[in-house]
Order: sequence, then C-alpha cells, then structure tokens
Amino acid sequence: MSEPAPEQPSAESSHGDAAFRRDVERVLALIRPAVREDGGDIELIETVAPSLVRIRFLGACVGCPSSSITLHHGIERTLRTKLDPTIRVEAVS
Repeated sequence: MSEPAPEQPSAESSHGDAAFRRDVERVLALIRPAVREDGGDIELIETVAPSLVRIRFLGACVGCPSSSITLHHGIERTLRTKLDPTIRVEAVS
C-alpha cells in the first residue's frame, strides 16, 4: 500500500492568499502617508491568509521607541477594522 501524496495548495487557497495580500496592500496604502510624514515607511514582507501579516519598518521607524505603538495601535488596529478582527501583525527585521 502506498503512502498518500503530500497535499498541494489548491487553486482556491492560492487565490485566497493573493486576495488577502491585495487587501492588506490596499489598507497599508491608507496608512503609509501618516508613517511617511514622520520620516518612516512600512514594507509588506509576507501575508499568510487568513490572518497573519509580516511587515518591516523602514527609515525613521527603525529603532523608534514608538514603533511598537504604531504596529499594534495603528497598523494592526486598522487592518482588523477594515479586513478581519483576527489579523495579527508582526514586525521583522
């Protein structure tokens, strides 16, 4: 008896990931102007549908003591409000 083949991502799953990433990009575009006003920026590194977003802080945000507040009370809260209340945002270096 042979072992079952490893599961491949379905077309629906891939589409869900792509749609989630597009939605996240759209919301980040709304947030970026405020971050840029303070000399920083955010880069979308990865999305894992349906609820994980990884970003990288750039410019003045790197090492800023307020970046944690920006991450959770600005970016994460906005994504949760506009897309899904279960979204988690992680900053990577």
